Amino acid sequence: MSAPDGSPVGAERSIGQLFASATTEMSALVHDEIALAKAQLKQDVKRGVTSGGAFTVAATVLLFSLPMLNFALAYAIRTWSHWNLAVCFLLSFAANVLLAVLLVLVGVVFAKKAKKGKGPQKVAASMKETAGVLQNAKPHPRPAPVSDSVEVVARSTS
Repeated sequence: MSAPDGSPVGAERSIGQLFASATTEMSALVHDEIALAKAQLKQDVKRGVTSGGAFTVAATVLLFSLPMLNFALAYAIRTWSHWNLAVCFLLSFAANVLLAVLLVLVGVVFAKKAKKGKGPQKVAASMKETAGVLQNAKPHPRPAPVSDSVEVVARSTS
C-alpha cells in the first residue's frame, strides 16, 4: 500500500511532503464541493424549467382548445341531454377551466420543489464547516525519537 503521494505507508515523510499531500487533498475537496454545488443547482434549474413548462402548457391548452373543445363538447352534451345549447356551452367551458386548473396545480407543485431546493446553501455550509474544522485542527504530538528514549532510560537507571 502507499500514501496518496506515492510514498509507502508507515514511511517517514518530510514536512514538505505532508504539506503537499494536505494541499492536494484540500484542493480535491474544494473541487468536489464545487461539483456538488453545480449538480444541485442544475437539479433546481430543471425543476424550475419543468414548472415553467407546465404553466406554459396550461395557458396554451386553455387558449387554443377552448373554441374547438367548447363546440364539440357543447353539441355532445346537447345530443345526450337535450338541454338548452347555452347551458351546454357553459359546461364545456367549465371542463376546459378544470383542465387548466389541474395543469396550474402541477406547475405550483414543481415550483415549490424548485424553491425548496437549497443545494448551493448546503454546499456553502459544508465548506464553512470544513474550513472551521481545519482551522481548529491541532497537530498530533510526535513521539520522542528512539535514541532519546534510550538515553532517558539509561540516565534513570544510573
